[in-house]
Amino acid sequence: MKSKVTIQDIANMVNVSKSSVSRYLNNGYVSEEKAEKIREAIEKTGFETNFFAKRLKTKQSKLIGIILPRIDSVTVGKLLTGINKKLESEGYQGIILISELSVEKELSHINSLYQQGVDGIIVNSIAITKEHIKLVNRLNIPVIFTGQKNSLVDCIKINDYEAGKIMGNFFKEKNHKRVVFIGVSEEDEAVGIDRKNGFISAFKDGNENSRVDFIQADFSFMKGYEKSKEALDFNPTAIICATDNICLGVLRYLHENRIGVPEEVSVAGFGGYDVGSVSYPTLTTIAFNYEAIGNQAAQGILDLINDKELTNEEEASLDLIERESVRKL
Repeated sequence: MKSKVTIQDIANMVNVSKSSVSRYLNNGYVSEEKAEKIREAIEKTGFETNFFAKRLKTKQSKLIGIILPRIDSVTVGKLLTGINKKLESEGYQGIILISELSVEKELSHINSLYQQGVDGIIVNSIAITKEHIKLVNRLNIPVIFTGQKNSLVDCIKINDYEAGKIMGNFFKEKNHKRVVFIGVSEEDEAVGIDRKNGFISAFKDGNENSRVDFIQADFSFMKGYEKSKEALDFNPTAIICATDNICLGVLRYLHENRIGVPEEVSVAGFGGYDVGSVSYPTLTTIAFNYEAIGNQAAQGILDLINDKELTNEEEASLDLIERESVRKL
């Protein structure tokens, strides 16, 4: 009879200590070099299966891993609410890990949650890399991504390009010609590329002599505030921000410098944050139903766990909310 592979066997195979293997299995610190050797030994021997396959196969853990990029975000909070409501209604609980906007931590967290024996994983990702695809495809549990999209993995997300187009057409119809788009790094494909490109495509289509200048910020209120002077140097009639949070920083700067909104410059964003309804002036925005996206993601992971096909991969509703911060020229 073949003997069961032990932690000591793995340690001996790759010439590391037993404690190193134990730390790896329990999400403790192990150097990347050692972690790769341990990972290869686990795959080769089937050790991982010995530890977790029974629980995974019978789906008795009733645990879903949830990886979020940050916790200080209105959108992430609403997404998590949608996920949690659906999971609780089906008798599941979530294990939440925070990637701190790090691709490397996302990958590490996916592996850690798998080691802990969760039934599936939902990743609110900042990027879906080749490493993500490789890792997910070798796991024997389902993984769903939100926030980004890639045809090689299961995804449920907002159509950011379409959201950008809606906003671009809106400003074109308001007769604007010179605008600044304050966006984020293209490392975030959905917000940094799709949302911006959708806006530019629609705004410039048939809009003679139109111009869009781009300024890179991040997702923070303060960076929006700091980039406002640079935006005004282009003498725009409107400033469009990739998120409402950036808009709030812009509005603060404009108020401090007694620049009228929308009398001198219009401002609009994306997200539909509640605070936009009480800002001064109230903020024009594209509202996303993040709670519905969370609900869809949770339903999707449960469907995959139960060997059902993933349906409704697209899209959450996109609602243009026109408020006081934009005027027609």
